[in-house]
Amino acid sequence: MANVRRSGRITLKARDENAPEENVKIRRKRKSEPSKKMPPAAKKQSYEIQKRWSEEGASPCVLVETPHKELEMTRDRSGFKQFRFKNIFIKTSPLPCLSWASSDDVWIKMLNKELKYVHDKGFLQQHPKLKPKMRAILLDWLLEVSEVYTLHRQTAYLAQDFFDRFMLTQDDMEKDRLQLIGITALFIASKMEEIYPPKLHEFAYVTDGACEEEAILEMELVMLKALNWNLCPETVITWLKLYAQVESLKDGVNFLVPQFSQDTYIQITQLLDLAILDINSLDYQYGILAAAAFCHFFSFDVVHKVSGLTWDNIAPCVRWMTPFMRTVSACPRAELKDFKKVTSDDRHNIQTHVDYLAMLSDVHQRQPDSQDSLSPAALGGILTPPKSTEKPANH
Repeated sequence: MANVRRSGRITLKARDENAPEENVKIRRKRKSEPSKKMPPAAKKQSYEIQKRWSEEGASPCVLVETPHKELEMTRDRSGFKQFRFKNIFIKTSPLPCLSWASSDDVWIKMLNKELKYVHDKGFLQQHPKLKPKMRAILLDWLLEVSEVYTLHRQTAYLAQDFFDRFMLTQDDMEKDRLQLIGITALFIASKMEEIYPPKLHEFAYVTDGACEEEAILEMELVMLKALNWNLCPETVITWLKLYAQVESLKDGVNFLVPQFSQDTYIQITQLLDLAILDINSLDYQYGILAAAAFCHFFSFDVVHKVSGLTWDNIAPCVRWMTPFMRTVSACPRAELKDFKKVTSDDRHNIQTHVDYLAMLSDVHQRQPDSQDSLSPAALGGILTPPKSTEKPANH
């Protein structure tokens, strides 16, 4: 049998022994043609996390470079900054034994996604007409739209991830296109996450005529192709919910049933909502951001237990997040809201919105004074610092 390509599909037919092997020649010719060069923004290192086994059981997870990595990438050192490899070396999985899967496999798959889904604040250099405040205004508006349509927090954070990664694949974007990109990202995210997502005309309606339905559909195709249909990252909310569940776990059999405090959870999410508006949040992996926020509400020992991260892993992000925490602490305490057709055990998962732009302005005024403190103030007291031997020498 031989392969024959017709109308873009591969079919089979009996091979004629006397017929010339034209198909073979065509395939060889195609192989010899030079492949299209990937744009710089689309290039990224290819790594995967693997676990090694010893006689005692599972040993530390290790970061392994895949063999198909391009040689050009090793010469471009600038691309390595966005991975922060030292945050990936986690000795063991903090997950308990699961009845439905291997906890080690689940943990490694989550860590692998931190490497696969790349985000970098450097995308602003590709768009000279855009400013960090424009991104903050757009994301703040998306959070507000999410609350209006009773969308889940995961939906809003998926939209944020889609937007940031899409912008990394583009160049010289006009500022009047941002709202279209943002509402399209939320449109895609809602179809990924919500059981009953809002209709297309509802997304067009909230733009007050700025984005038509056809424009959203056209942008949806552009974004899906640019993202290469990679639409399942582990968002900041995913990591936070995991940490909160591990910290409060009492019944390991029902690990998927939330067992953490809803009140504490929404306090931490408000901190993350504010922090994610700042472009500098893209300096950190999502798991690190969630752990740093967790560190402002719990002791470091708890954070280490639920994440496996060391103080050196999260210290830079904890310090960066300190002025955000101070601003949140100075504002009225977040409260659980009641939503129509949302059960009480799910209301903490619904995205809420406050005046985050005013809070962000306050954060930026506090930031110059936040660099001289290593251990930030926690909500319930002073954060438990690491041992003196673990602190960096320059502090």
